[in-house]
Amino acid sequence: KDATVWRKPSEEFSGYLYKAQGVVEDVTNRIVDHIRPGPYRLDWDSLMTTMDIIETFEENCCVMRYTTAGQLWNIIAPREFVDFSYTTSYEDGLLTCGISLDYGEVRPNCVRGFNHPCGWFCVPLKDYPSHSLLTGYIQTELRGMLPQSAVDTAMSSTLTSFYSDLKKALKT
Repeated sequence: KDATVWRKPSEEFSGYLYKAQGVVEDVTNRIVDHIRPGPYRLDWDSLMTTMDIIETFEENCCVMRYTTAGQLWNIIAPREFVDFSYTTSYEDGLLTCGISLDYGEVRPNCVRGFNHPCGWFCVPLKDYPSHSLLTGYIQTELRGMLPQSAVDTAMSSTLTSFYSDLKKALKT
C-alpha cells in the first residue's frame, strides 16, 4: 500500500539493485530532511539504532557511521555502515545519495556492510504539489554468510516499512 519494491541483478556487485517507490504526502524538502543524515532520522527510522556524523565537508555533504538493528529474528545480525552522503537539488526535486567507505574499526557485535552507489530522488507531483514521489535505488551488500532468500525478504520488508515509518513521522 505504501510502496512498491523491485529488484534486478546489480551491475556493481554480485547482489541486487532494489528500487523502492511510493507517493508521500508532503513537500520534497521536508521529506528529504527526514531521510538524509541529521537529527530526524533516528527518531523515526525503526531500522537505524545509531547514527554519528563523523565528518562534515559542507552543509549537505558528510561521512556518517550508523548501525542497523538485527532482522528476521536476528538471523541477520546488526550491521554497521560508514557512508559518504551528499544531498543536492535535482531538476524540480532533491537527490540524496551515498556510497560506503572503508573506514575505521567495526563496532563489536556488528558485521560491516557495504552500500554500493545508492540514492533517493524526491520530486513533487505536478498535479498534487503537496505530494511527492519518493524513489530509492539501494545496493546493499550485507556481507556475512546469508542466504539470498533471507536478504530478499529483509530488503523488501525493510523498504516497505521505511515508507510507512516515514509517513507516520511526517504527520507529527
